[in-house]
Amino acid sequence: MQIVESSVIGTRSAVLRLTRRGGGPVVLVFPMLHVAAPEFYREVEQRLRACDLLVVEGVDGDSAMGNALMTTYKVMPANDESGLVEDDIPYGDLGVPVVLPDVTAEELDEGFRGLSWKTKLVTWAVIPVVTVGQFFSGRRTLLNVEVNDLPTAAEELRGEELDRFADVLLGNRDVRVIAALAEIVRDRAEERIDVGVVYGAAHVPGILRGLYTLGYRVVSADWVMAVPAD
Repeated sequence: MQIVESSVIGTRSAVLRLTRRGGGPVVLVFPMLHVAAPEFYREVEQRLRACDLLVVEGVDGDSAMGNALMTTYKVMPANDESGLVEDDIPYGDLGVPVVLPDVTAEELDEGFRGLSWKTKLVTWAVIPVVTVGQFFSGRRTLLNVEVNDLPTAAEELRGEELDRFADVLLGNRDVRVIAALAEIVRDRAEERIDVGVVYGAAHVPGILRGLYTLGYRVVSADWVMAVPAD
């Protein structure tokens, strides 16, 4: 199933609606790009205001590793010709309760410290190169983003160390959001509320797999344009 799709018209994100037999909370998954056209964030913001509860991504605290990785995309809007902005949705001011189940900065940095010295060296060496490249080609990069719910060939071939790196950035954090959703579903099983899950698109395959184990299935998908083609 396509989560983020790129085509001649641009890159768009699928807002996924999931329900389960027997009723209970409806889950709306918003696969986010951390940088996109401003119209994308206004459309998502409007949809989030209609939800009853939000589960939102966000590392708690100041992480050295997290800050370095964010630099690789924060530089995109600095290129005025890109027409892109960072996610500026005021999640805490939407009039909807917010749950923040993400890891802390200390936990993220601790996970990174547990990787091999070679992986850490390569990561710190690559970040400046990627950052400079994103300044000039970030918009074109986003016009070639594809995310679906199945592992890519590259993911299936990666080794143990890269799997550990993926767990630090994605897997360990996906566990937290799935646990939060399981608690919401359990505690509010008799309520028909709309729960908005707002996480980076790379997290969505893992989140979907967790929701499937809770009995949820995707019943509809609604495309929202994130980065229109030139």
